[in-house]
Parts: sequence; C-alpha cells; structure tokens
Amino acid sequence: MDIEDAQLDEQEELFERLTIVADKGQEPYRIDKFLMNRIEGATRNKIQQAIQAERVLINDKPVKSNYKVRAHDKIVLYESRLPETTQIIPEDIPINIIYEDEDLMIVNKPAGMVVHPGTGNSSGTLVNAVAWHLKLQDPTIDESSLSRFGLVHRIDKNTTGLLVIAKSQKAMNDLAKQFFDHTVHRRYIALVWGDFVTEKGTIRAHVGRHQRFRKLFTSYPDGEYGKDAITHYKVLERFNYVTLLECSLETGRTHQIRVHLQSIGHPLFNDDSYGGDRIVKGTVFTKYKQFVENCFEICPRHALHAGELGFIHPRTRKEMKFECELPDDMKNVIEKWRKYSQNKNHAN
Repeated sequence: MDIEDAQLDEQEELFERLTIVADKGQEPYRIDKFLMNRIEGATRNKIQQAIQAERVLINDKPVKSNYKVRAHDKIVLYESRLPETTQIIPEDIPINIIYEDEDLMIVNKPAGMVVHPGTGNSSGTLVNAVAWHLKLQDPTIDESSLSRFGLVHRIDKNTTGLLVIAKSQKAMNDLAKQFFDHTVHRRYIALVWGDFVTEKGTIRAHVGRHQRFRKLFTSYPDGEYGKDAITHYKVLERFNYVTLLECSLETGRTHQIRVHLQSIGHPLFNDDSYGGDRIVKGTVFTKYKQFVENCFEICPRHALHAGELGFIHPRTRKEMKFECELPDDMKNVIEKWRKYSQNKNHAN
C-alpha cells in the first residue's frame, strides 16, 4: 500500500470556517480583541493578518481591525488548513496549465504528483512547479512570499485532473468561500468494480479517519465520527464486471469518492488503499485473472479523474467552466474492458 504522507491530513477544502454570532447584550468591541478572547491560542498578529487578508467577514462583508462588534453580528473566520511552510522552493517541473489570468490558473494534474509539500514530500510537488512558473512571470517575487499563493482544494497524488490555484489573496478568499458554500461544480470520472442495479444514486455517509488504521479513511453511515459527505453518481457505461461512473461532489472530504464507493461494495478499479487492487467481481480463472492483471498494468493507480470544474470568477463574477479529457491510462483500460465486455456478450 502506498499512501503519501503529505496527503494524510488532506481536506479537499483547505479552509476551516468558524462562525460566531454576537450575543444580544454585546457591547461595541474591536473585532481583533473580540476574536482573541473567543479563539483559543489566537494571537493578535494572526487575527490582524486574517482581517487584512479578508478572511474575517462580519454580516458577509470584510471589515477593518478597528471595526466594533455589535449585538447579533455574524462573524465568520476562514482559517487555512495548509501545513505550515516557511518557504516554497521553485522547481522547474513541467505542468499542464489549461487556463490562466491575473487572478487564477487552472492546472491539469498528472498521476503521481503530490499537490503540496509535506512530510516526506518536500520537493517535486505541484506547488513547487507553480512557484517556478510564477517566478518566471515576475522575477521580483520574494520567494518567502510564494507560500501564500492559493491552493483552495486538493486531489490525491494518484488522482488526475483539474485544480484551481489562486494567484492573489482576494481570489483565494473568494474561491474558498465558494467551496465552503458547495457552489463549485466538480465532476469526476471513475472506473469501479461491479455492476449497479440503478442508473444513478446518492451516497450519504460521514467520512473520517479509520479508528484502527489511522492512515486510511472510512465511512460512518450513522454519523458517529467524521464529517458529513455527499456523493452523487451516474452510470455512464457498463462492462459486466466493472462500471464507468460519473461522480459529483457536494462536499470535499479526504478520499471521499474512494471511501464512499468502497462502502457500497464498488471500490475504484486498482485502488490499493481501499480494496480495488484485486479481483472483486468475476470468476477467478487463469485467463480472466491474466486479463485483469494486464488491466492493472495499463492503469497502475486508482482509476479516478477530475474531469470538470466550474465556479464564479472571483473578480469578473462570470461563470467559468473547464473540462479535460481522460488521461491515456484510463482511456486505454476503459477501452480494454469495453472490448472484453463486447466479446463476452457476443459469446453468450
């Protein structure tokens, strides 16, 4: 099993949101002091940085540090969940940028690339590559400030597809709020084990860290652990023993699609963390076993691709939608299963 250390505490939404409603008897009190008194371990410096970065909203609007909290004010604080990184080292690593403007960039991430530096992955990540790209655009950028550009969400090391990266604090804050409000459109393509009785469905089960195997996540249908998670799926094509699905997310939990599909008996094809790297469906005879092993070689990772991403542009407020086609490994393994299924059906 190969679970990348940098992703163990990953949340696709990379901001924690804290909401406080001021009491009806609240006397006017500076927002920075108010939050220091309400948040354990908070420092005035960090609170003021969050206010300056517009990560503190009062009644849905950013405020200045001298704003005085009043009765019934609704205060929302967005706190980054990214690991503390003192410096990002730019590295000349090729990346596939499919769109870019002054506010953001859309990247099509390949399989095998970790998104952000962490324990065991200090270099070779997407963030290192983007830092190099930004330095080429503006050589005057202070390298110590590169850690502040904006990852708003992540996908697993071996998941391919679309990521949005903010190029300014304002864009990062706006996009983070859209992810929190579940207004971002995310469509994945997944090849999974087994056939489905229905054409579409919804999986609702909390997702959280496994109680015994702490490097894994699992589903909690009764909601006793983890965080709420909702995955919608639709059958695109059936290949007898495996099925091609479209999955859309309402929430973005760690390994959500992988865990949810495993929980209903349909692990991702070749998912070595969640039971998909063995024959789950089909009679195990020598010829079929060799066919499946050949498929594993063609797509040597879990078969999941983030194919569509849509959101409102943080500055222009125009609706943006991006698509990227399946990578070759998934294309080839799907075609192999398609031919196998057709031959099997003809034989019957």
